[in-house]
Amino acid sequence: MAAAAAALAAWCWCGDADRLDRAGVITAAPALGTVLICAQAWHTGDVSASVQVFLALPVIAAATQLRAGGAALAVATAVAGDLVLTTRFLPLSAALTDVVFVGTTLAVVSLVLVRLLDVQEADKAELARLAAVDTLTGLVTRRVLDDALAASLSSAASAAGTALVLVDVDNFKTINDSHGHPVGDDALRHLARVLASCVRDHDAVISRMGGDELAVLLPGCSAQVAAARAGDLVQAVRDRPLVLPDGTSLVITVSVGVAQVPRHAMGLRELYAAADAALYRAKRGGRDQHASAMA
Repeated sequence: MAAAAAALAAWCWCGDADRLDRAGVITAAPALGTVLICAQAWHTGDVSASVQVFLALPVIAAATQLRAGGAALAVATAVAGDLVLTTRFLPLSAALTDVVFVGTTLAVVSLVLVRLLDVQEADKAELARLAAVDTLTGLVTRRVLDDALAASLSSAASAAGTALVLVDVDNFKTINDSHGHPVGDDALRHLARVLASCVRDHDAVISRMGGDELAVLLPGCSAQVAAARAGDLVQAVRDRPLVLPDGTSLVITVSVGVAQVPRHAMGLRELYAAADAALYRAKRGGRDQHASAMA
C-alpha cells in the first residue's frame, strides 16, 4: 500500500501535468490516496485515531491544490472509507459517532481551506485588474498597451502595419494652475471619453501612459490611415470642450504624434521613439495639431 501511494505521488509529480489534469488523474489522486489508506487500515484492522489523522492528509491536499469539486470528492471518499472501516471493526453506535465527528472535521477543514483559496484568487484577480486599469480615466495602463503592441507586432495584423498615436494635453499645467487639480483630473477623464468615442473597441487600444499623456494603438493600420485618424482625434478634442461645474466651457487641445511599423520603425522601442519624436514636432509646431514620424 505504501509503495502504491509513493508510485501515485511520483506519477503526479513527474508526469505531464496538463495531460494528467485532462485525464482526471490530478483530481482523483487525493481520493485514490484515501482508498489506499483505508485498504491499509482494513488489512491491519486498525481504526485508531492515527488512521483517521492520515485521512485528513489527502483532504488537505485536495482543498489546497484542487478546485472545490476535487476537494468535495476527497472529503466524500474519506467519509465513505471511514464509514466502511468503523462499521467493520467497531459497534454500530460507536462507528456512527466516529464517522460524524471525523466527517464534520474533514468537511469544515476542507471548506475553510477552499474558502481561503477563493479569497486569495479573488484578491489576485483584483490586484491584476487594478494593475491593468488606470483608476482615474478607466483606460488600460502602459503595461497592457505594451503587451497589446507586442502581440500586434507578432501577429498576422502586422502585415498591414501597426500604428501608435501618442496624445499629450496642451498646457496641462496651466489648466491645473488656473482651475485646480480636480478640474485637471476632469480634463483627463473627458479626454479619455473623447478618444474612446473616436475609435472602435475591437480595433484599438487606448492607454494612459502617465501624467497627461495618452496613447492609442491601431493594429492593422497603414501610415496614411493612422495620420488621418490622428488628425480626427485632434479635431474631436478641440470641438468638444469640457463643461466645468459653473457651466462654463474649457476648450482643451492636444498635440499628437503618430508612427507606424514598418514605415517608421521595425520594433516596439523604435516605434515609441518615433511617435515621441513626432509628438514633440507637433508641440514645437504650435500645438493643437498632429505630426507623423519621419520616414
